[in-house]
Amino acid sequence: MTTTQETAAAAVLDKEDLRRTVAHALDVDVAELADDTGFIADLGVDSLLALEVVVVLEKKYGIRLEESQFPRITSLAGTYEVLSEKLRSA
Repeated sequence: MTTTQETAAAAVLDKEDLRRTVAHALDVDVAELADDTGFIADLGVDSLLALEVVVVLEKKYGIRLEESQFPRITSLAGTYEVLSEKLRSA
């Protein structure tokens, strides 16, 4: 991938916008969602709500996440990494 494509992928994925999107999907205040806040451990997210987050992200970014990636979507940092990789490879 070229540097231009990597820059474009990074421009598409703004971490603060992602933070707002995930906070809204989880129905929590943005301030509660630090990069390392565990969706399940710290926020008590159940599997149905976790799946809803995946659906929201897929719709927003126009991608399809693989089930094998779901275990990494447990914090904002992990979610950002998965989405960055997916958008760079798209």
